[in-house]
Amino acid sequence: MSSARRPATTAAGEWVNRLRDSRDKRLPRIAGPCGVVVFGVTGDLSCKKLMPAIYDLANRGLLPPGFALVGFARRDWADEDFAELVHDAVREHARTPFREEVWTRLCEGIRFVAGSFDDDAAFDNLASVITDLDKERGTSGNHAFYLSIPPAMFPVVLKQLARTGLAAQAGDQWRRVVIEKPFGHDLRSARELNGIVNDVFPEESVFRIDHYLGKETVQNILALRFANQLYEPIWNSNYVDHVQITMAEDIGLAGRAGYYEGIGAARDVIQNHLLQLLALTAMEEPLSFSPESLRGEKIKVLSATKPAEPLDETTARGQYTAGWQGGTQVVGVLEEAGFQSDSTTETFAAITLQVDTRRWAGVPFFLRTGKRLGRRVTEIAVIFKRAPHLPFETTMTEELGQNALVIRVQPDEGVTIRFGSKVPGTAMEVRDVTMDFRYGTAFTESSPEAYERLLLDVLLGEPSLFPVNAEVELSWGILDPVLEHWARHGGPDPYPAGTWGPASADAMIARTGRVWRRP
Repeated sequence: MSSARRPATTAAGEWVNRLRDSRDKRLPRIAGPCGVVVFGVTGDLSCKKLMPAIYDLANRGLLPPGFALVGFARRDWADEDFAELVHDAVREHARTPFREEVWTRLCEGIRFVAGSFDDDAAFDNLASVITDLDKERGTSGNHAFYLSIPPAMFPVVLKQLARTGLAAQAGDQWRRVVIEKPFGHDLRSARELNGIVNDVFPEESVFRIDHYLGKETVQNILALRFANQLYEPIWNSNYVDHVQITMAEDIGLAGRAGYYEGIGAARDVIQNHLLQLLALTAMEEPLSFSPESLRGEKIKVLSATKPAEPLDETTARGQYTAGWQGGTQVVGVLEEAGFQSDSTTETFAAITLQVDTRRWAGVPFFLRTGKRLGRRVTEIAVIFKRAPHLPFETTMTEELGQNALVIRVQPDEGVTIRFGSKVPGTAMEVRDVTMDFRYGTAFTESSPEAYERLLLDVLLGEPSLFPVNAEVELSWGILDPVLEHWARHGGPDPYPAGTWGPASADAMIARTGRVWRRP
């Protein structure tokens, strides 16, 4: 039958198929047959982030009907007990509404394996459970192993996965491992950890989770820069005066001494989150958004980045003391349970970095993070140079600051542009105004949680948002000189809770003739 005489329904069907093909990249990708095994499944991360994210993906129709979830922990539980834990976590923390039919379907694939990490019999049982799931649920031998456990336990679990053959891939099957930060304690330990992991899983099967890279606003850095002609021509040292990257938290460290003591703010946040934000801000345009191209440009930037000297003047660290936070009096970190009275673990860290490339030569990047600061906020502020000539009287522009583009990662995700505008009236007076874009008002659909995006990418085998060995090791190479300097030169400076850090941080940036933003 000629195309002119085909039934209308056939022609319409072909048109729909062509339209679907043309819009395919806009449509969400659905994971194929697979399962996830979570070690450390009873911890806070699992209950507050992982389990709700898995449910939200199922609720959005992005998981396969036969999806399987296996929990592994030292608990005397049956499958039903673990399912109850997941149910409670989903009810309390899921982003999307609870739907009974979704939960029922998800619950059918939930299993639990009891045992410790050095228990051979438990891992033999895990291997048997996974084999059964492949038959019962049709997971096709595809499984991701999520290590939501302390890094000290990685070698034990990885050894068991290798011994039982759970890490082995055959044919079209895939096996992947997901690792939470911290990725080592310094460059030496990071290299050792990478070696241990890669002895069991090839690098393309290793997914290092940095949840900041799953946030919509972080990914929007790429869209803002490379989908618009407006910003990229001025995204360089000819126009940019400096860049401030801030991650501030208003909470303290009560109950977290076991993790935080000896780690500190720089290792906890700067080495991973903030250096990744710097890389996305400073990178050159990739040839494409393939994982290889994106990683290649980030690695180039990190390779060109180093601490500004001298470190006495270009870095600062602090510890919060007692003070007022949101109308409540709070204790200092040394009074928090689990911290030694002579602890030198910093709760605030600020460093100055330079990126030695043609684009950024001479532009300082100021990174800071801390606990018990003025408010919870994460942002990237690109501060521009002043106009070379202002044809105004000084009094007309005395309230005019520098133009700025601020990318708000959290909360109130969006972008703010600060520029000068005339004040209404008969006189010529120029002062700063802002234009705001907010995700919450510009789009009808709420942004998925970072763990939703990242978990789905693991199951799809999409590695763009996951740092590789080279990125981790380069980041430690940037931070190690600062940590070594701090270890040799005294302790952190005090700052009252509810403020924006120690005076030494203000002095650090003031030496360059600049001031910190107050978000």
